[in-house]
Amino acid sequence: MADFEHARALLRMAHKDFNALTGMLDKALFADEIFGFHVQQAVEKALKAWLCAYDVIYPPTHDLARLLTLLEKAGADIEEFWPLVQFTIFAVQARYEEGLTELDEPIDRAAEIQNVSDLLTRVEKLIVAKSLG
Repeated sequence: MADFEHARALLRMAHKDFNALTGMLDKALFADEIFGFHVQQAVEKALKAWLCAYDVIYPPTHDLARLLTLLEKAGADIEEFWPLVQFTIFAVQARYEEGLTELDEPIDRAAEIQNVSDLLTRVEKLIVAKSLG
């Protein structure tokens, strides 16, 4: 049976990282590594909440591709969220290596805020729908 309370708790934590993102539009004040870290954290927590709603046990990992693959195997439609895997590097490595942003271009912060918002909205709707039966 799906653990909806745990899913909701993860989603609340994901929203905290998302709220931080919305205050980090100033590139001079917040480095891409800091912004990228909060994208990764919000996405990781949202994907784990989604997995909880599907009653899928997930491993202790920061690897967004691994989490998306688990969702895909469970039958979730996750195609639009695959581009977010590029933020996996910000989970740990980018926080400890100066200037490490192995992205092709600077982060489009407004676009990524929208992408994370879309993910959070999808997971929220799913949890509500599944918890109601």
